[in-house]
Amino acid sequence: QVQLVESGGGSVQAGGSMRLSCSGSGIENRAMAWYRQAPGKQREFVARISITGVTSITNSLRGRFTIARDYAENTVQLRIDNLKPEDTAVYYCNTYPPQTNAWGQGTQVTVSS
Repeated sequence: QVQLVESGGGSVQAGGSMRLSCSGSGIENRAMAWYRQAPGKQREFVARISITGVTSITNSLRGRFTIARDYAENTVQLRIDNLKPEDTAVYYCNTYPPQTNAWGQGTQVTVSS
């Protein structure tokens, strides 16, 4: 079981950028993903990355979201460009597919217009 910690969230104006980071033991040996949960909505898949670095972004977010591994720091990062108010959510990392017991606290991203 992995233990994951998300960081890097905060408040930003629309059009800005943000980089989220996920750290935890064993992530280098697992396919990892970012998910998000907006207020009043179900948690949804955002992006995933394989052990070897192959990535996949959910269709509606392509072009603004990038997922990558930092092998030196052993983290999985999510970069979000041209942030929109509808990106406001708690962002979580987990394995792909997600492990039920691996959900962390997430990191809040708030985008103001």
